Amino acid sequence: MSDAERLVRAYYAAFNSGDRAAFLALLTDDVVHDISQGGQEIGRDAFGRFMAHMDRCYAEQIADVVVMVDMSGTRAAAEFTVTGRYIATDPGVPAGTSPARGQDYALPAGGFFTIRGGKVARVANHYNLGEWVGKVK
Repeated sequence: MSDAERLVRAYYAAFNSGDRAAFLALLTDDVVHDISQGGQEIGRDAFGRFMAHMDRCYAEQIADVVVMVDMSGTRAAAEFTVTGRYIATDPGVPAGTSPARGQDYALPAGGFFTIRGGKVARVANHYNLGEWVGKVK
């Protein structure tokens, strides 16, 4: 297993464990976070705030992770399944989405990574928002 694959697997393992300090330690100080269906944030602190928001609204785990790495070890991608529960209404979801009431969901997703100095320097996660909205009706 390459260093890049180990890093991506550690990223998802830290996510799943809920250890946000360990999770954030895997990121560069200037990490670029391309938010699925949203904008872009820069910096570990911004990512930490994003994760705190997500943890308030969702209880998620990442499963069935498949990691692909380029030959240079500076770019990677992962395909996985997000399993979760919608636990607190997120004001950022599309209008008309049902309020949170503990709805369970599972959906396929993907992540794309840039790696620099043994840390995640950019991450972009993507999933089908319409599919998620349909699952939390």
